[in-house]
Amino acid sequence: MRPNKNDKIKQQYRVNEQIRAREVRIVGDEIESSVMPTREALRLAQQQGLDLVEISPNAEPPVCRLIDYSKFIYQQKKRQKELKAKQVKVEVKEIRFGPQTDDHDYNFKLKHAKGFLSEGDKVKAYVFFRGRSILFKEQGEVLLLRFANDLEEYGKVESMPVLEGKRMIMFIAPKKTIQKKEKDVEIELSEPEVAETVVALSKKAPQVKERREYKGPKVEGEDF
Repeated sequence: MRPNKNDKIKQQYRVNEQIRAREVRIVGDEIESSVMPTREALRLAQQQGLDLVEISPNAEPPVCRLIDYSKFIYQQKKRQKELKAKQVKVEVKEIRFGPQTDDHDYNFKLKHAKGFLSEGDKVKAYVFFRGRSILFKEQGEVLLLRFANDLEEYGKVESMPVLEGKRMIMFIAPKKTIQKKEKDVEIELSEPEVAETVVALSKKAPQVKERREYKGPKVEGEDF
């Protein structure tokens, strides 16, 4: 019998009389956070028709929330479901070769592998040796290394070719590349705007005062 998911969630939290701490910090909707004895917190929860749920047992003192326990379990289950949905699932796509794979078949499988890696999936490429073809295992290794080299732009080798029974296996993981294109923005001003800009810049430029020529009698030791 498979364990109920709700049972797993319930095992993570103590509720009401299961709480062992002598005092707790209570939080909840429309409740001011405060520290009080656990018995008093339980009494407060009962008065409001709620449960006392220990949500942070390692805090000092432990933090408890006043909430309907069934509602709390539902919220936790919903949150776990949302987190699971956000997780990226990586699938492993298998591509099989023979030691004597021709170029047409090779290119066909190479195209599929590029598509798999581009979509974020792993590729498990292997060469299957049937009967006496195991004698050509070196040829199979060369084929897989060529395959990895041709996929260098799309993925990276996670494990080199390894012979397992009648199969030589190699794993290729998708390569995540983020290309950022920088665009040069060119601003073109109209003629009136150019004129206004020139006038504005000229006003901001430091003005040099005109030096007047001294026409009086020259005094020795002074330079005008």
